[in-house]
Amino acid sequence: MKTWFHSWRAAIRIARRDAWRSKGRSALVLAMIALPILGVSALDLTIRSSELSPAERADRTIGAADAQFKDSGYGGVPIFQDPIGELNTPAKDYGDGVWPTGSVDVTKSIPAGSTVLTDSNGSAKVTTAHGLLMTEIRELKAGDPIARGIMTLLDGRFPEKNDEVMATSHFLETSGLAIGSNLSARNFDRPYRIVGSYELPDSLKTAQVNALPGAFLAPYAKAAEKAGLPAPGSSTTYLVRKPGGFTWNMVKELNTKGVVVASRAVLLDPPAESEIPLFQKEGWGNFNDSPAANAAELAALGTVVGLAMLEICLLAGPAFAVGARRSRRQLGLVGANGGARSHIRAIVLSGGLVIGVAAAVTGTVLALVLTLALQPVLEEAMGQRFGAFDVRPLEILGIALLAVLTGLLASIVPAVTASRQTVLASLTGRRGVRRSSRVLPLIGLGAVLVGGAIALFGSVVSEQFIMVAGGSAIAELGVVAMTPALVGLFGRAGRWLPLSPRLALRDAVRNRGRTAPAVAAVLAAVAGTVAVATYMASSEAQYKAEYQAMLPYGAVSAFVTEEGGRDVPAVRETVQRLLPVDVRADVERVSLGKPGCPLWGGGEGCGRYEVVIPPANECPMYVAVPGSADPSERFTPEQRRKMMAEDWRCQQSSNGHGVYTDGGLLVGDAKVLKVLGIEDAGAVKALAEGKIVSFNRSQVDKNGTIGIRQVTDIAAADKAAETGRPAPGKVSSIPAYRVPGSPKTYGLQALMTPATAKAAGLSTVALGVYASTDHLPDSEQRQKLDSELTKLGSTVEVHVEEGFVNDNSIILLALSVFAGLVTIGAAGIATGLAQADAEADLKTLAAVGAPPRVRRTLSGFQCGVVAAMGVILGSAAGLLPAMGLRLTEERERIRFHEEAVAQGWSTASDLPYVPIVVPWETLAGLLVAVPLGAALLAALVTRSRGAVARRAAT
Repeated sequence: MKTWFHSWRAAIRIARRDAWRSKGRSALVLAMIALPILGVSALDLTIRSSELSPAERADRTIGAADAQFKDSGYGGVPIFQDPIGELNTPAKDYGDGVWPTGSVDVTKSIPAGSTVLTDSNGSAKVTTAHGLLMTEIRELKAGDPIARGIMTLLDGRFPEKNDEVMATSHFLETSGLAIGSNLSARNFDRPYRIVGSYELPDSLKTAQVNALPGAFLAPYAKAAEKAGLPAPGSSTTYLVRKPGGFTWNMVKELNTKGVVVASRAVLLDPPAESEIPLFQKEGWGNFNDSPAANAAELAALGTVVGLAMLEICLLAGPAFAVGARRSRRQLGLVGANGGARSHIRAIVLSGGLVIGVAAAVTGTVLALVLTLALQPVLEEAMGQRFGAFDVRPLEILGIALLAVLTGLLASIVPAVTASRQTVLASLTGRRGVRRSSRVLPLIGLGAVLVGGAIALFGSVVSEQFIMVAGGSAIAELGVVAMTPALVGLFGRAGRWLPLSPRLALRDAVRNRGRTAPAVAAVLAAVAGTVAVATYMASSEAQYKAEYQAMLPYGAVSAFVTEEGGRDVPAVRETVQRLLPVDVRADVERVSLGKPGCPLWGGGEGCGRYEVVIPPANECPMYVAVPGSADPSERFTPEQRRKMMAEDWRCQQSSNGHGVYTDGGLLVGDAKVLKVLGIEDAGAVKALAEGKIVSFNRSQVDKNGTIGIRQVTDIAAADKAAETGRPAPGKVSSIPAYRVPGSPKTYGLQALMTPATAKAAGLSTVALGVYASTDHLPDSEQRQKLDSELTKLGSTVEVHVEEGFVNDNSIILLALSVFAGLVTIGAAGIATGLAQADAEADLKTLAAVGAPPRVRRTLSGFQCGVVAAMGVILGSAAGLLPAMGLRLTEERERIRFHEEAVAQGWSTASDLPYVPIVVPWETLAGLLVAVPLGAALLAALVTRSRGAVARRAAT
């Protein structure tokens, strides 16, 4: 080895031979490095392949057309839009004024001589093999050359007649229909024959039916109106082909007419950001491409990659140390034959290089093969087809180089340690005694203090998440650097332990070079788990305290607000039949106009009602004043704060939520009170006497009545509201009984019987049902209920009150399992290294008559000691970032609260609740179960007997 090249070539050949000889250890390290490379490479390939090029995006959006025209919905006023055509806003800033609304005739903006293809979208409840299914209806002549690329025909053919349709494969799968089946819509008797199956490349999970233009939506709307229902809405865009296409200047010209244009030419060659008026408008900047966004992404990516590499190095480092220790005689022979320390380091580093290269090649090749093989599965999971299979060599090469770098970094410490051993010690197997570094723990202590200070400053003073995260990372690295010294402190506990654990602890402390990296690897994994678990447990406690029940425990509600409650009888019967119902209370709602009018009015022949609040009962802050956008601005913050605290008219109700009718008014009998747990004999008597029961003090006027205004002219009512005047309409005054106190009503503010509503001249329609149950419905009963209600085709709002439910338990379990696997893996590697070091001691123990189980026991305790030390240190280190983040959230919420108090929108007593909760169950599992499991596993896989041999003199 006379030259650098020849010496490294020889070192690599030796390392390759050693890796091949120790196949198990090599495969373990290769897997640790290759798996992240496999995952990241596959993710890169998937993301890049799913990112469409401008040409692919244009084909899927506008087919072969040159542009897509659509109405902005602002009544034809000039607008600004982005190049893609997804974002738009009026060019004029209307602020708090009245924004323009309305439609514009887009066809008048299409240039003469253009070829136009209409594309209309609506929805309908379509008959299926199982019942009814809300389905998107699209009217587009899919066989036209202009539409090529929007839909992919899978089977059959495109529709050619008005009674033919084709459907997406997802719709056919969901509905149970097939090509050749007939379908129709609710309230629409015309049958349509399915002649083809297709998919939308950008939306594979969309249930859609395609018909020829004018073949479905218009006749369906007429049929709905004939049945007394509002005509279903639809929207139309126009695919335009024009010689020369549409430039950005032409798009801006069309924007002046209130038309949004998605141009192929602009998609392929977008303008500079300075030429986009929308992005020059305040609040509409393109943040995704800003330097701040790019810096944030790079910082987040760098942090994740760095921590992942650190974890792999901490896990793989001891494995390389195992190889170096088992090859120390070979390394000693290299030194005895004239090899320098640099040659020893080169051999060990070459081991990392060989494994790193092999891991890079393995991970990259597997990523390519698996991504290609699983492409259909990935596309289905993402809900869209890939564009071209996009392999970016520089990105793949960069990811592969991370594997090589990780292998080299993991082998640096074992290489330096091996090169410092003398030739005699290597040849005789002596380990020698080397003092631990005194500088490294001091550096680690400094990092802990600095990182903790940064995290504390970020959480208490600056309220910046990045400072909390960065400070916590620095502190955790400091704890890693202090690990050798901390391991030494654990050794003082050995005096109180029995023989086997005392030997294991002594061995771990005396050989900190192999113990510290394994402990640090466990520390890092456990710290992350504890941090996330603490944050999630704290958030859970906060959400539990803030949770508001919508019903008494175990009660059920089911509401239908569409089509005039047509399916409500079936819903009530289904709930009664499938659930353990104790008391059932049917409820209705007040409705004005046709029976099928929506809940909040709107549409031809539809009105709405309003529960009248007497002027004397209105909160002064909310009384509309002509010419004032915000009536509360008439008062000072001190006045607003005083009203919020002292004026009962301005205090928000705490009765919960769950009733979404105007004024919280429902129509029903006394059973509603029983289901909701409201015990008031006076309320029951009032209902029987034809009175309306009120739980809201502000609704009852001085005469003890509640007024209900019937608004038939929606436009006039909206105009009156803009000027601060009452809406025109007849007011029915109904005698009221106000329930004393503040009972929990779950959003119900007023209740009257159907007879009372009829006597007041109010028409009602079925809304749904409340039901109390003998016991909380189980999962099977709820699944059956959901299945039966789905067949009805209506949107049924079902709620089963089961109290606060923790949705994070499975995540905490997964994190604990992950931390346990990493802990066992790291402790196992350290145990293997310990056995290699302690082989001579084990032989001596066997020679002097120690029973065979001592070997197993010692091995188990060695593994358990490493796991226990890592878990204890990791648990302590993981609490810092979680506490810092919670303190940051608390500080932020307190600031918002102080601003709300200063502006008069809140009282000083409404302090935010942001607790810090330690997940003791998770910690107990990590502190007890994981070390115990690691110890038992190591004891089980260790052979009881070893070959007795002469111990080398030391």
